[in-house]
Amino acid sequence: MAKEWILNIATNRWGLNKKSRVGPVSEWIRDVAPKSVAEWKSEHFKKLSSFLRQKGIPLSPEAYLRDLGQKLYIKISEVLRSEIESVAEEDCIQYIRNLVIDRTFAGYQTEIATVYQQLSQALGVEIQPAPDEWDRRYNVDFCIAVANTTSTRKSSLSATLKTPEFHKWQDWLSQTHQQFTQEFGGKVFLVFSISEGKEKRILNPEIIEEIRSEIVRLQRKDSEQSSQSSFIVSKQTSATNQRIEQWKNGEK
Repeated sequence: MAKEWILNIATNRWGLNKKSRVGPVSEWIRDVAPKSVAEWKSEHFKKLSSFLRQKGIPLSPEAYLRDLGQKLYIKISEVLRSEIESVAEEDCIQYIRNLVIDRTFAGYQTEIATVYQQLSQALGVEIQPAPDEWDRRYNVDFCIAVANTTSTRKSSLSATLKTPEFHKWQDWLSQTHQQFTQEFGGKVFLVFSISEGKEKRILNPEIIEEIRSEIVRLQRKDSEQSSQSSFIVSKQTSATNQRIEQWKNGEK
């Protein structure tokens, strides 16, 4: 298994299995539709022979495959071996630390920024990180401050960014989010994100209109009933207790 893994890694790294090296074998085998390995070998050699002539390579199919194998051996025995021997224990320690801390955090920040930007553009409002205390107490991540049309204070609105597998914590989140609504006046919304290749997108885009409606509702609240607003989309701990007081007093 270990040998197969090494051979596979090296073959892919140096592109020895690319169409430019071995021909479009996936297309060839579908064209031939062989009934046995022997039939496929015979037909493959015919196609490979033509492929080599077109490239001006003066080798028979058998000799050419052997040559590729020898190139692979050189890469493994010389290049990979040299690279492996250059790896120190401290390199491995730092790599693991970087993998689980720095890279994980960087990926998390990228996810936040991507979904964050989508929400901000769709709603046409500024989204800000929630204070640390809100994160811990209410399980909310980011917020939108909704200014009341008749007051200098702010009305409240919130939401949380989660992955689809959140059902285990749904009841617990519901309790803390209800507490937030009671204290600050606005609803808490769950915004789900999903990965599609290297991109992140909002899985439940219908939530955007619900959030928009809540913003409008809060803007229409009587100034005597208004409190503060927040909209949460993804966890980030960066604010202080002073920041919470600023939100309560309607300060930016």
